[in-house]
This record gives sequence, C-alpha cells and structure tokens, in this order.
Amino acid sequence: MFEAAKLGRKVSKEFFKEQEADLRYELLQAQRDLAESGTSVVLLISGVEGAGKGEVVNVLNKWMDTRGVETTAFWDETDEERERPRYWRFWRALPPRGQVGIFFGAWYMDPMVYRMQERCGDADLDDELKRIADYERMLTEDGTLFVKFWLHLPEKEQKKRLKKLKRTDPKRWKMTPRKGEFSEHYEKVERVGERVIRHTDSGYAPWYLIEAGNTHYRDLTVGRTLLSAIRTRLERPARPETTEIYSHAPALPADPKARVTVLDHVDLTQSLERSEYKSRLKKLKKEVNELAWQAYQAKRSCVMVFEGWDAGGKGGAIRRITNSIDSRLYRTLQVAAPTDEEKARHYLWRFWRHIPRAGRASIYDRSWYGRVLVERVEQFAAEPEWRRAYSEINDFEEQLVESGVIMLKFWIHISKEEQLRRFKEREAVPYKKHKITEEDWRNREKWEDYKLAVNEMVVRTSTEYAPWTIVSGDDKLFARIQVLETVCEALKAALKQQNDNRGVAPCRKKALPKTKRG
Repeated sequence: MFEAAKLGRKVSKEFFKEQEADLRYELLQAQRDLAESGTSVVLLISGVEGAGKGEVVNVLNKWMDTRGVETTAFWDETDEERERPRYWRFWRALPPRGQVGIFFGAWYMDPMVYRMQERCGDADLDDELKRIADYERMLTEDGTLFVKFWLHLPEKEQKKRLKKLKRTDPKRWKMTPRKGEFSEHYEKVERVGERVIRHTDSGYAPWYLIEAGNTHYRDLTVGRTLLSAIRTRLERPARPETTEIYSHAPALPADPKARVTVLDHVDLTQSLERSEYKSRLKKLKKEVNELAWQAYQAKRSCVMVFEGWDAGGKGGAIRRITNSIDSRLYRTLQVAAPTDEEKARHYLWRFWRHIPRAGRASIYDRSWYGRVLVERVEQFAAEPEWRRAYSEINDFEEQLVESGVIMLKFWIHISKEEQLRRFKEREAVPYKKHKITEEDWRNREKWEDYKLAVNEMVVRTSTEYAPWTIVSGDDKLFARIQVLETVCEALKAALKQQNDNRGVAPCRKKALPKTKRG
C-alpha cells in the first residue's frame, strides 16, 4: 500500500507559487459556499512521524478563513475527559454545519498506539476499527464530510527529518508530545497503519495517501484534494443516504388482536395505600442517598432516562429521586426542542456533551428517544433518519455502559382514560394550569401512533446492557416506588459487581474491547 507514497513525486518552487494563489482563492470560495450548506467538514490528519502534519495544518489555516476553521490536537487527556467515555472528547470537538474541524489523529490515535505497544492484538484492533467505521458512517449520513489524510515518508527520509528536528534549532517546537515515540519501529507503524486504513477506508470516509517527501507537492496535493472533496459534496444533497433503510417492524394484520403491544401487557391496576407508600418511600430515600455516595466514591456515574405519556408522572418520579440525593451529585436536564447550536450538529451531540463525570448522575426528563418518538410521529425527522436512529442509540448506550456508566431507562405508562382525567384536573386547578398546553391535546389525538412508536422503541432498544423498565403509572404512588426500587437495585448490582471484580478498572474507556476487559 505505502509503495504508492514512495515514488519521489515533486513540485518545483516556481510551480507551487503559481498554483498557490489560485488554490487559496478557490478554497476561500468553497468555504463561503460551505457556510451556506448543511454540511460540516472533518479533516483528519494522520501518518508517520516527521511527515509534516503540523506544517500541512498551518498551511491550510493560512489559505482558509480561520473564522470557519477549528483545529484540535488530541494529545493529553484532561481530568474531565478521563472521567467520561472515550468518544466524549471527540463529540465535543465536532464542527457545526457549514464549518471545518481539523483533527490530529482523533479516534485513530489510541488504537494505533495500543497496537504498536503490543497492548492488544489484531482482533482487538479490528473491533475498535469497526466502531470507528460505524461512527464515521453515522456522521456522514447526518451531513458530515470526512476528508482523511495519511502523510507518508520513506524510512530513510523519516530518520533524516527526525534527526534534524531533535537538534536545537527554531523548528524544535515541532517535536510534539508523542513525536519520536515510534521512530525506531518504522515497519511496525507501516503494518498497523495499513491495517487501520484498510479497515476504515470507505466510499463515505475515504483515506487519501499523500507522499510527503516534497513539501510543495504535499501541500498542493492536500489542498487540491480538500477543495475537490468539498466541491463534490456541495453538488450533492446535504445529507446523502449511503444505504437504504428498511423497517424492522413487521407489517401487522388489521385485526386489533394482532396489534397488541408491550404496553398492553402492563398491569395498570397496581396501586399502593398512602400509609404503605410513606413507609416504603422513607426507607428507599435513605437507601438511594447512601448508594449515590457509594457510587461517587467508586467513580461510577449514572444516567437515568425518563420517557412517558404527557401527564404520566415523570416529574414526580424524578423529584422523589432528586429529593433523596445530595444535590452536588446529580444534574437534571429537561429536554425540549433543540436550539440553533444543537440543530447545527448530529442530534446525539447535545446528549453526549452532558454525560456526567465519574461518580455523578445525569437525569434526563425526555431524551435522545425523542428521535424515534415525537420526531417520528410528528415527522420532524425524515424516515431514514429515525429508522437508523435505533442502532445509533444502541451503540451510544453501549459505549456509556462499557465506560462504567450505570444506565437506567424508564417508560412511565398510563391508560388513555387516566391521561384524560389528569388533563382535566390540570385545567381545573389554578396552580396546575401551566402543565397543560394545546400541544398535549394534539399529541393525545395521535395516541395510537405514539403507542406503535413506543412499542418499536422498546423492542429495538431494550438491550442486555441498557434495558427498559416499563412503569405502571395509573397510580402515582406505586409508580414512584417502582422507580426508586429499580434505581436501588441497579446501583447495588453495579457496585457489587465492581467489588467482585476488584482490580479491574470499571471506568476505563474501551479503546480496544478485549484488552480493556482485562
């Protein structure tokens, strides 16, 4: 593979100067066109040491308008990043639509380093590369353009450059934190690099192999390739579909008995006497508080998701949890319509950035499941968008659990009759009127559509690592106790498992699956 980057290609200084002005003008024009589109660009720079990755990025920033470009080098992890899932730092750095993000190494850096240090095998590396390919495909389908460059040098040229960089000269700043780490293992770098490129080179996120021996050739080739990629994308739809998306839900007969859903099996007659409720609530509040502090000390974060019918009792259930836990240990997030900043990125971006630090909890009053519920039913999302969301959500939650997050998901179910009673009560009670809106009544008219959407959501996203708990909500007291008991059971089980597996770091990020599990 890398023989194609050792051909001795060159560009003269004179030719470079002739081409540079035109290329710079065209890149600036492409940037202006990009700003008006629904496309974001992720330009990923990787390759062998000494190939001039930093020089290339500096040239691109010189040629383009830096107000629409942000460069990120993923060198050392901060404390914030170490206490969250590995991809959290990458999601935060993604550029909004219309702008360019330049990444050094990004999600490829750690897997390559791990393999070259023999901290994992090829099978482990391949597992991580599959996740990377899925990640890039998901963002591509949402409108992101990936342009990935691998800069390469012959071994002799690399040694010559690295030797020069080690001298005390004005360019010694180019010796980045990891520069020279693998300069003595050229063949290994090529072997691992070839495997990485082969497994993640695709039609939607291709790798461009750039010969970096001649800087003029290198810079012009990178600039021209980037320009061509942007122009080609802007001539196409902003969100190209790479594959056809088919429904996993069977086509059901019209007979009502054939359209029974998981919600129809919930026993809504379950209830509690107020005296029993108060007794159990007092005990559970104390237990939840103790477990929350134990999770904090064990560095185990928790994500709780609350979904359910309008007037189902989500707020009441959440308050019983937050009234039990020290306010320093949790954050409650009420999810509404996305802001302009959030709409400018993939829909999961706004949820990734609120993932809690190790030992804390995030409680979501509605969540990313809006993609397959309200956005599906109300047609705010196109059919291909919400259909592919099931697998995107499953992968998102799997990454959280692999990093040590305790995942809890609740759907609070009530009958249509009970919802109507609560709606009328809200209209009649002055201090509850703000809880009922015209939108609530409109949503009620689409009860059956929402019911089918909830059924498919539960079927396709209730996984072994992140199962759904369907709460019987017609009796609010029973529902609150069921939620608290579920939270306690989940925290106790996770902490017990951690104690049983003492010596294995549960919050360690999964860069390479099998190795990370010890």
